[in-house]
Amino acid sequence: MTLSPRVISGGIVIVPARGPMRTFPLQYNPDSVTRSLQPQGTGAGGQDRSEALRLKGPATETYSVDAEFDLTDAMEAAGTNPAAVRDGLHPQLAFLSGLVNPTSATLAANDALARAGKLEIIPAEAPLTLFVWSRHRIVPVRITGLNIVEEAFDTALNPIRAKVSLSMRVLTVNDLPYDHPGSTIFLNHLRAAERLAAPGSASLSQLGITTIG
Repeated sequence: MTLSPRVISGGIVIVPARGPMRTFPLQYNPDSVTRSLQPQGTGAGGQDRSEALRLKGPATETYSVDAEFDLTDAMEAAGTNPAAVRDGLHPQLAFLSGLVNPTSATLAANDALARAGKLEIIPAEAPLTLFVWSRHRIVPVRITGLNIVEEAFDTALNPIRAKVSLSMRVLTVNDLPYDHPGSTIFLNHLRAAERLAAPGSASLSQLGITTIG
């Protein structure tokens, strides 16, 4: 008997300032993850030669993920657990929408402050959001884009199949206070990447050259 290896899921973890963490695994891992890094160099347009090789901070790193959700199989087995599909994909899509919206309680509290004559209302702070893609890639992120296409519905018009495009920007020590938990997670990610990027043993001859300079 051949056993298939267990496939772990990528996903999102919410780390609130108080209370338990919330984990949202993707139902199906995307076939691809788009990753982009924009170096943060110094100097104006490359005119200052003394600054050509300097980096003023971590690169601006972004991720784009296209995920699919499908309740077809769950609906076929709904006889044993009808509550699992009663609302279709609304719970999953509501979780994702919550990543880019302040809570209703926060909006109500801000309105109460405004009515009380407060001159300055601090914008709501979202809980720390982590993008997890294996143990080698755990990064704090800000959700910069969320696009949801609902493709099929049950008889009560609950979505049962959907595609979600998620865009994220990695938060670094330039975005968060250095002692913030998100900064610690980013630095751990950076250190892990540095360990993985151990120098290779290739020689110049493998590049078709014998010397440089």
